[in-house]
Amino acid sequence: MAHKKDNLPEKICPICNRPFTWRKKWEKNWDAVKYCSKRCANEKSPKE
Repeated sequence: MAHKKDNLPEKICPICNRPFTWRKKWEKNWDAVKYCSKRCANEKSPKE
């Protein structure tokens, strides 16, 4: 049976401006997730 993934929460990455959806590994800290990938997290400005 296929899982329905139509209604997952979504955010916009501030680095690449692309939308990314909730993942199981972010379940406990979704509010703290800011970037879509490690690559974008590494490209953030040093002030952040």
